[in-house]
Amino acid sequence: MKQTSETGGEASQDPSGSASPASGRVAAWKLLAAHPVTLFSIFVLTCIVVVALAAPWIAPYGVNQTDVSRALQPPSAAHWMGTDDLGRDVMSRIIAATGTSMQIAVASVVFAFMVGVPIGILAGYVGGLVDAVLMRVVDVMFAFPVLLLALAIVAILTPGQLTTMIAIGVVFTPIFARVARASTLSVRVEPFVQVSRTMGTPGWWILLRHILPNITGPIVVQTSLSLAFAILSEAALSFLGLGIQPPYPSWGGMLFDAQGFMSQAWWMSVFPGAAIFIAVLAFNLLGDGLRDVLDPKQRTLAELRRKR
Repeated sequence: MKQTSETGGEASQDPSGSASPASGRVAAWKLLAAHPVTLFSIFVLTCIVVVALAAPWIAPYGVNQTDVSRALQPPSAAHWMGTDDLGRDVMSRIIAATGTSMQIAVASVVFAFMVGVPIGILAGYVGGLVDAVLMRVVDVMFAFPVLLLALAIVAILTPGQLTTMIAIGVVFTPIFARVARASTLSVRVEPFVQVSRTMGTPGWWILLRHILPNITGPIVVQTSLSLAFAILSEAALSFLGLGIQPPYPSWGGMLFDAQGFMSQAWWMSVFPGAAIFIAVLAFNLLGDGLRDVLDPKQRTLAELRRKR
């Protein structure tokens, strides 16, 4: 029995007869290595993670270290990204905000993944009334604009880091549920799943052994893209005053503080905006590259081009 892998082609078999995704993984890594843009995005994201983890040690000044006599100073040797209206070092605050933004993005996407993927797999595999009920709940959540739903959740709860994580996580849960359900619907009709059912294999084993490994491609891509939008959502909530609360720094909060000084201190808005742009672009490029790598059609085309 041959198992078709979501990452492309027929997966190799081990001596026991069960499918092994080893060959598919090797092909995926080779195709990934052929994407210089994707590799560059991985390098940029690695740098961002390093900055986030090492923020307390690499920030040249204290996050809330004020010096009014040095307020609104342009970029210089002492302050590479200038100072804000309270004399705080903009670079130090951007570095500290990197850890906050990444922490919120990862936690919220993990929450959405852990809740949405099981809902989507269960709805897609079981079908019938279970599918109808779960998907109607998802449709209700989709009926609200993303930012509006997040604002409503934050308004009900107390604004802060934990509330922001929960709000963004709830907003992205139906997206993961939809992706997981669509992938499950396509995999459950495959011959190896039908044979397992005929042999009386328990449903939970089929889900873990056959369904889940073969839907990882779309879910991994969605995870990367969701991290980008989570950073944007956190910045938007903080900009509106419902995300990270002062005096803790956040990229969105720094953009809000820069509103009144656009003509006097351009650096207060340009550098936090550039940080958001770089992080979001890197995650988007990574998602596009992973889509090419994990899509069987794209991999086949790439292999044909190499043979030519």
